[in-house]
Amino acid sequence: MGIHNGHRDRMRQEFLKGGLESFSDVRTLELLLFFSRPQGDVNPLAHALLAQFGSLSGVLDADPVDLQRVPGVGENTVVLLKLFTALSSKYLASRAKKDVDGSSTQGLWDIFSPYFFGARNEMAFVGCFDSNLKLLGVKQISEGIPNASGINVRSLSYIALSMNATAVVLAHNHPSGILEPSQEDISTTMFLRTHLQPMEIDLYDHVILTDEEIYSLRHNGYFKCFASY
Repeated sequence: MGIHNGHRDRMRQEFLKGGLESFSDVRTLELLLFFSRPQGDVNPLAHALLAQFGSLSGVLDADPVDLQRVPGVGENTVVLLKLFTALSSKYLASRAKKDVDGSSTQGLWDIFSPYFFGARNEMAFVGCFDSNLKLLGVKQISEGIPNASGINVRSLSYIALSMNATAVVLAHNHPSGILEPSQEDISTTMFLRTHLQPMEIDLYDHVILTDEEIYSLRHNGYFKCFASY
């Protein structure tokens, strides 16, 4: 067994016994790189990636093209790094409880936050609910700034009707970290709520998420201002 194989085995066993709690960012990245670089010393590559992108999150969030500019990073490594955050998001979403109370802001955070894990673009999802505000399912409806022209009412209603939903909640993220709704967010909410009403689909809420917080337009009184309701 070579010196690098012994080092890899020791790191794997350390992880299996204690998780990542005692691992620095460079050792965490080194452990991950074992699976795209099956032989050799990957510690220098881990250092190079952290130096280039500034942090572990910076490496995982980096554009694939930028990653491949780092010497030693091939397609397997790029796929592995991008797969990590994508898989984490799916894992968290799969653990979201379907019996969460959709009428509460905390419940909506529990439902939607996994879908925005690691997202650096603005994205929009719709949550479909029954008459008791129990979750039926979540679907992505756009990527980019959500607005009345970018969100197709017909597609939104089709998703709701296909799940036998009577209520929907629109959710989108603000990667900038600014939690408050823009005027476009407010206009989009009014537009969608007005156009879904004749189909007997209630736009119950529109929530905005950052990495750590959620803002509900309903719970902040905006829905009381809409003339159609």
